[in-house]
Amino acid sequence: MLGAAFFALPLLGLLQQAAWSEVVRDLGSPEVRAALRLSLECSLWATALATVLGVPVAWVLARGQFRGRSLLRALVLLPMVLPPVVGGVALLAAFGRTNGLVGPWLFDTFGIQFTFSKTGVVLAETFVAMPFLVLTVEGGWRALDARYEDAAATLGAGRWTTFRRVTLRLLGPSLAAGAALAWARALGEFGATITFAGNVEGRTRTTPLAVYLLLETHPGAALALSLVLLAVSVVVLVALRDRWFGVRR
Repeated sequence: MLGAAFFALPLLGLLQQAAWSEVVRDLGSPEVRAALRLSLECSLWATALATVLGVPVAWVLARGQFRGRSLLRALVLLPMVLPPVVGGVALLAAFGRTNGLVGPWLFDTFGIQFTFSKTGVVLAETFVAMPFLVLTVEGGWRALDARYEDAAATLGAGRWTTFRRVTLRLLGPSLAAGAALAWARALGEFGATITFAGNVEGRTRTTPLAVYLLLETHPGAALALSLVLLAVSVVVLVALRDRWFGVRR
């Protein structure tokens, strides 16, 4: 019970401190709406990018047999335990326009600049969110009964047809769960975003960054935005519990 109280008390404090009569007004301010809109857009792009990049990695980890697979898994999952600010510094070291490993080449060749841009926000959110998708999809791939794929191949289906009509359907719940977790993590990302993409209003100031700044100037709006992020997190966790994880009372 003490452990449950440890988690419940901060949430109860947040709910108690919120000015419920002013929540709608606070969420309607231009600064708050801009942060919410930017967060939604960037988190959806980050989820899509994490899916495109993460699903093949999950397949390699689940089905591949090669030396160094444990090292690859550790590398992919590292952002889950890495301090987000350190992740942001690492992204700067790789993609920074001035001194980054490939950043100057990307800017000179293609005119791509990640720092202080919406694209940089998407990249930072993908970096911290993709491990959640990879881990979930890898587990789903390991639990998948390969006999269905073998039966489809025996009946003459090609690899792409088998993947599209058999594997993807069986993998669907795990893929949806991984995407939902990745989206929720991307939506709440703070440290890597502010370190790598900066905090420019209307361009890189996502909802968590707005909460941090509004705590000083407009605590009511900060609490309202916090309630939004809390509600999203609760909805995602409840959905995963009931639909994909199979947990029932």
